[in-house]
Amino acid sequence: MNAVSTSEPLPSVESELRSAPPNALVETARRLLADRARAQDATLLLADYGLRVLRPVTPPPDSGDPLSAYDGPAGRAFTAQTPVVEPADEDTATVHLPVTVRGDRLGILSVRLPAAGADPAGVLALTEFATALGHEIAAAERDTDLYLLARRTRRLTLAAEMQWQLLPGRGCDRPEFVIGAHLEPAYTVGGDNFDWSTDGSRLTLSVTDGMGRGIDASLLTSVTVGALRNARRAGVGLADQARLADQAVYAQFGGKAYASTLLLRFDLATGTVHAVDAGSPRLYRRRGDTVRQIELEAQLPLGMFEETAYEEQIFTVRPGDRLVAVSTGVHGTRSPEGVLFGEDALRRALDAAPTQSPQEVARSVVASLVEHFGSTDLTADAAVVCLDWNGRDPATS
Repeated sequence: MNAVSTSEPLPSVESELRSAPPNALVETARRLLADRARAQDATLLLADYGLRVLRPVTPPPDSGDPLSAYDGPAGRAFTAQTPVVEPADEDTATVHLPVTVRGDRLGILSVRLPAAGADPAGVLALTEFATALGHEIAAAERDTDLYLLARRTRRLTLAAEMQWQLLPGRGCDRPEFVIGAHLEPAYTVGGDNFDWSTDGSRLTLSVTDGMGRGIDASLLTSVTVGALRNARRAGVGLADQARLADQAVYAQFGGKAYASTLLLRFDLATGTVHAVDAGSPRLYRRRGDTVRQIELEAQLPLGMFEETAYEEQIFTVRPGDRLVAVSTGVHGTRSPEGVLFGEDALRRALDAAPTQSPQEVARSVVASLVEHFGSTDLTADAAVVCLDWNGRDPATS
């Protein structure tokens, strides 16, 4: 990679990043950018769990000042997921580059370099470098806490630590669909979870709301999500996934604790969706200018009774549809005056962001919920998952 000349092949950069120690990726990136793009400085900033600030990754992770994840050049690059060039003077510029892995927004790489290197070809090369760095960060997190520590503005509760480790990420981008998701209260969440898995033919997505608070809710949700994944990986149908997870939760908690779960399985070629509504999460669809709840048959939460049978329902999505799934902590939250956030407030939040990406829609819905509640210290966990359906080109099916 060379931001001035694109003759240097990207694989050599990926190879050098891959061979760096997990905790030395930022230092290695600085060296590579200095050698190949004449960069004078490079800073990796990661989004915090609440998606409010971007925090620099430094040896002690709290030694740099955070930046807004909404405003300023770095915040705009993160929100719009596009490079932003910030001229410093006539000789230098700072390029803020999204660091994103398959739709999961990690943060921003800010590179200060000669202004000549911030031309379109140079920015394209730097963008490829930032993407390669993101993939290595995702792999490095298995072996170091450095990047996880940089994401937090304060200590997570034990329950929240367990939930964030259980999640697949906060976004997924495929030709057929784009997913964005968010949890709040980010640093104390206990029982809410979202999960997804995709292969060449199907996408399976779930939103789970484990009853209770704190560590008890987190343990319940961990068992539920683990059981759903185990059943899914066994290759059984959606209704049987719910049935087997129901049995696992009941066996563990004896009906004293249960988890409300919405299960969806999308056929990537046709847009046919199989659904099991096992509890309280709700699903809304925006089609054109119309937002409506998709009414599904309410079935028993997982683990409430022994040997519960579940049935699948079927509906279809079309290219251009936007689906939003929310947990009880969203549609059931009341304002200080006792007014439910409810369907009308959710519809207003979706109407206010028709062109935003799914990742920003999820964040916007949570922001509207916090404004409605009057505090970021929500009394119930809130999970939001937004999915934009593009469908599959028949020529590739």
